[in-house]
Amino acid sequence: MSIPRIANHVWKIARDVLRNADAPAGCRDIVLPMVFIVRLDALLEPSRRALRARAAELEGADPAERDDALCRVAGRPFYNLSAFALGELGKRCRPERLAGDFAAYLDGFSPNVRDVLDAFGFRELALRLGETSALARLIRKFTAGGVHLGPDPVRLADGTIAQAGLDDCAMRALFDELVRRGRAEHGEEPGEHRTPRDAVGLMARLVFEPVAADIRPGAYSLYDGACGIGGPLDAAGETLRELAGPQGGAVSVHLYGQEVNPESCAVCKAGMLLAGRGDSDCTIVGGAGRSTVSQDAFAAHQFDFMLSNPPHGRRWKAELDRMGGRKAMRDPRFIVEHDGDPAYPLVPRTSDSQMLFLVNALSKMKRDTPLGSRVAEVHNGASLFTGDAGQGESNIRRWILENDWLEAIVALPSNIFYDTGIAAYVWVLTNRKPAPRRGRVQLIDATGWFRGLPRSVGKKSRELGEEHVARICGTFHAFEESEHSRILDNAAFGYRKVTVERPLRIEGVEPGRAYAADEIARLRDYGRGRANPPPGVAPIPRPGAAARPPRAPPASPRAGGIPAGAARPRRR
Repeated sequence: MSIPRIANHVWKIARDVLRNADAPAGCRDIVLPMVFIVRLDALLEPSRRALRARAAELEGADPAERDDALCRVAGRPFYNLSAFALGELGKRCRPERLAGDFAAYLDGFSPNVRDVLDAFGFRELALRLGETSALARLIRKFTAGGVHLGPDPVRLADGTIAQAGLDDCAMRALFDELVRRGRAEHGEEPGEHRTPRDAVGLMARLVFEPVAADIRPGAYSLYDGACGIGGPLDAAGETLRELAGPQGGAVSVHLYGQEVNPESCAVCKAGMLLAGRGDSDCTIVGGAGRSTVSQDAFAAHQFDFMLSNPPHGRRWKAELDRMGGRKAMRDPRFIVEHDGDPAYPLVPRTSDSQMLFLVNALSKMKRDTPLGSRVAEVHNGASLFTGDAGQGESNIRRWILENDWLEAIVALPSNIFYDTGIAAYVWVLTNRKPAPRRGRVQLIDATGWFRGLPRSVGKKSRELGEEHVARICGTFHAFEESEHSRILDNAAFGYRKVTVERPLRIEGVEPGRAYAADEIARLRDYGRGRANPPPGVAPIPRPGAAARPPRAPPASPRAGGIPAGAARPRRR
């Protein structure tokens, strides 16, 4: 059975159960946790008896050591010590006791699984369903022959395969499809907390390919400060192993992520467990009030690689208030020492937090390893130009360029993300620039490299095909000027803002004296302009045009013939 058909089947089960159940829930409130539980139950079936025996032997042992030992018996990063399997629970328990027995079954899971189920709010929902016959019907339908989520195929008596098993990749694809449908059911954008696989693939290759030849067997850390449901982390980890080539099997990838949305964080943790990643190689932190901006969960960590698609246009006034406001903020990520200033502020406007995620990632770069750190983030055009000189956004860009961390910016086609059709840009940064790139930044125009989708998904009507990703990466690696590639010195992006004040051109004005505003107003109204005021500033000619001589200011219609604008300082 294909992934879409399985998704349709389990969705239909949830609709049938809810149709006659008095429970304030949507289909996704049932589908996501039930699919998660059924898959875990199938994976644990071969080791169920051995787990119970080992648990009896470890009675009274240290909880951490006990969990590690039980996970080794299960061969998975989770376990369940319940007396029942899920299918047995639906058949043998009396209806009046089913809710309590099901709660005991859930309590039998390892702590990491219980945390995910609590984040889903599934325990409370199960108790409400248990007050009717809906819970019994739900368990029976999900454990019947029509839904097979185990890794091994279902065979008939003659050995013929009736249903194929689902490996970890197929299971993750099914889970992602159910998440997408769940968000559509609730009227949410399909791409909220979700980054398209083609964009993730491009980011991963831009991060890993330049150092693929230098990857050695060992452990590498991968971080996403806005991990959503975890797609970029999981896909990037697989890409790293693939690019490591023959050494891929000896490369250990540890994933770290933070997500403020509780449901997305739960989905991310569930997806990682379904992919076989446990607490030892996957650390996801989040939930309500755990914003990366105001509560850094990995303040003491540094990472080898970082990929992220942070929220664009999201206000962060509440986080700023929790950090003490602009004047009292002391977070070392956003108040740094730079260019002789011990408190150089990297604090943008509260209307958009996206550049704070970039600063957060750069604060976690490794500085004592040969590879250093590599970063790729998706931003919209606001990060390129908003902020005047001395303001937060401008300070961030200056800080990045003067530290020579920015390798390239890739302009992507519009309409390739689910939740927005506006233009987006991938920033590629590292603190180990190769010699040819030092002091320079590459700008790649990939806005015309895409293919259309036969059917739009949200705002996404285009995608990057393999040939387009390869073309972008090839242009990046070539590092040459072309129709779609520009290479500029870091200094080309800098500018200084200079205030030019024109002296008052009124008779009797004392040279060198600064006049107050009310004095200037009186001079303007009652003073007398000079008979021959100095000429004004000459306009800058266009390239190839002859320079024009300076022009004197026109006479003012005011009494006294004061030149227009003469009484006020001009700023440029």
